[in-house]
Amino acid sequence: MTRARRLRAMAVATLFSLALATACSDDPVGSAGEPESSATSVPEPVDDGGSDDRGDGSTASPVADPEHAVDPPGKRTGTLVGPDLRIYSKEPLSDELVERITGNRRVDRVERISLGDFGVQNGVITVAAVDPATYRNYAVREAAELQEIWDRVAGGELAIDKALGRRLQDANGYLKLGNDKDAARVHIGAFAPQVPQVDAVVNEKWGQELGIETGNALLVYTGIHSPRDVRKDLVRLVGDDASVTILGPNLDPGATQTAVLTGGSVADAVGTFRYTVLGAGRIAPEQSWVDANIRTEPVPILGSMTCHRVVFPQLRAALLEIEQRGLADEINVEEYAGCFYPRFIAGSQQLSLHSFGIAFDINVPGNQRGTVGEIDRDVVSIFKRWGFGWGGDWGYTDPMHFEMNAIVDPE
Repeated sequence: MTRARRLRAMAVATLFSLALATACSDDPVGSAGEPESSATSVPEPVDDGGSDDRGDGSTASPVADPEHAVDPPGKRTGTLVGPDLRIYSKEPLSDELVERITGNRRVDRVERISLGDFGVQNGVITVAAVDPATYRNYAVREAAELQEIWDRVAGGELAIDKALGRRLQDANGYLKLGNDKDAARVHIGAFAPQVPQVDAVVNEKWGQELGIETGNALLVYTGIHSPRDVRKDLVRLVGDDASVTILGPNLDPGATQTAVLTGGSVADAVGTFRYTVLGAGRIAPEQSWVDANIRTEPVPILGSMTCHRVVFPQLRAALLEIEQRGLADEINVEEYAGCFYPRFIAGSQQLSLHSFGIAFDINVPGNQRGTVGEIDRDVVSIFKRWGFGWGGDWGYTDPMHFEMNAIVDPE
């Protein structure tokens, strides 16, 4: 091994961990999240010998997911910049609007991307579908310079923040994007720091497969100009069609954001809303969405719940079956902790699925996070049969938690 390769391998090990499945070659996953008939080769982690260079800056590692692969990005070119603002809309941004934004004298440059929010284990993570060759110039410097990350994204894998990826990945290194039980699963190819308010990135082909609106977001670099001053200009340009957010370690209290839940029939039924950041981890969804979707209605056993309207038919059916099977005493009414609760997950900038009113917590004291929980497993089975996923099945368990993951017709 050459000295250059040894140094390169040491740098890779120091900066990032490339997260690769080691035993999933017999369980490749296609667009529908089901095993395909033929095995797909899974690339091995970068080793001390490095990878052979093809001359375009890309590694010689096999493509992990040919069905979702795009052309390799080659060596990085251009100037690295830190994005200052994010523009995000539920609909694609028009070419005319992008031209007007780009033409603003205080906007230095922009990168057009596609953003989708996916419910994952009670949280909502933001996934960017990007062109690996150009987006990397807006990434954190260490990530931008590490070629393997972008080769793997181009090859159909996902790059994600390390702490988040470790917590959410399944035993084979896949991440299910969406809380629908049949949501697509994408293999994690790299752990890497992300742009603020982006949790993970995939390539554009995966973005289309996942149902992310194409070109519905922009990263904006303001150069020598104050992001706060430029934001005022851009808010006037986009109007009510999109949110304009200053990127930084914390969300700006008072800023208006957009929640666009993506990834299946449940997401489609829930709808999209804008919200205002209140501080202390709380948000205020726009009142028109609340009026149209949030209801307080009576249900068996628990008496009254405030949830999204789509939850109630199958929630009533589940609770009625629990009651009819003589299991009502297994749910402690005084230990119910709510359904609609608009907030971020504690210590994060990720919306909780409670913000959409499609998750609820029961029997809280005996079912804390990280435990197997005391909740009756027959009760769990009934909730699952009526379209609710259980937090006790997650890698980092949350056995008090149930969330809607399928539309079930109680008729």
